[in-house]
Amino acid sequence: MDIIVAVDENWGIGKDGDLLCPISKDLKRFREMTTGNVLVLGRKTLESFPKGNPLPNREHVVLTKNKDYAITSEHVVLCHELQNLATIINTFAPKTVFVIGGGSIYQQLLPLCENAYITKIHGSFPADTYFPNLDTMIDWEVVDTGEIQEEKGISFSFIHYKKK
Repeated sequence: MDIIVAVDENWGIGKDGDLLCPISKDLKRFREMTTGNVLVLGRKTLESFPKGNPLPNREHVVLTKNKDYAITSEHVVLCHELQNLATIINTFAPKTVFVIGGGSIYQQLLPLCENAYITKIHGSFPADTYFPNLDTMIDWEVVDTGEIQEEKGISFSFIHYKKK
């Protein structure tokens, strides 16, 4: 599994269930990397999508403890127990599996991931949800740092971390 997330300089990822600052180049990169693959996400993240619908051309594995939660989509599989996740995602092999949030899902699944594709926003924003600071974790290393880009006065770069 891999992780894909946008963080600010304090590793904030969201506020009130929304992104800190949508960046079109980041959203385009997300779409390009995840299309045709599998997304692992929480129920609240799914519900934050336009009209609460799954993203097109991707399979979705939604982790939720709510056993009463139901969604009718051929592209969504519900997973109520974390120990069942590996069995579910193996049915989608050889597609790449991306963990896309929210905060508690990232926390739970980070130890199981091999790569982290981080959009690092060079600035700070009010946040109530955070991603673990990979720069302080000894088992993660930067393997590629993209050039600094700017969009609407916000600078950012794409950074690829790999588990050692």
